[in-house]
Amino acid sequence: MRKAEIARKTRETDITLKLNLDGGGFASIDTGCGFLNHMLELFAFHGGFDLELLCRGDTQVDDHHTVEDVGIALGQAVFEALGDRAGIARYGSMFLPMDEALVLCAIDLSGRDTLGWQVSIPTEKVGSFDTELVKEFMLGFVRSLRATLHFQQLAGENSHHIIEAMFKGLGRALRQAAAADPSKAGRAPSSKGMLV
Repeated sequence: MRKAEIARKTRETDITLKLNLDGGGFASIDTGCGFLNHMLELFAFHGGFDLELLCRGDTQVDDHHTVEDVGIALGQAVFEALGDRAGIARYGSMFLPMDEALVLCAIDLSGRDTLGWQVSIPTEKVGSFDTELVKEFMLGFVRSLRATLHFQQLAGENSHHIIEAMFKGLGRALRQAAAADPSKAGRAPSSKGMLV
């Protein structure tokens, strides 16, 4: 079983996280930010990952530090759980429809961190959540995971639906990329013989 446990404590956040990449999609999440909780539950369910996450952050300031640091911690957990990445598919992608929204998510577990962002979220907030923080989450995630991640929004008018499609698509694309590829058993998923 590919598992990781992360403890990350700064002056702004205190995070404990447990991840099982080969789980059943069960989540227990309390970040102090209801919308982020919901998105991470969807990510775990659609990725088939077991995720336990507790974050205590300075949300009296705003949700920025919590959202960014949770992205960093989740990326670290996936990075650790993948180990040397030998035998994995490496690539994954998903066109995720969510009502009127349609988002492409594509990921490469390459060892190189890049975020491609062709997304236009029409409102500044969903409830009390600042929608600009979605990009901050994804930046923290790819930097600590060392992965290339692209989002392309093909349709969508409702901010909640667009963001939900992104998190569901990320779960499903990551599930594909992290899956075992029998043709690469025991080998790095690169013609170079190593990633990076």
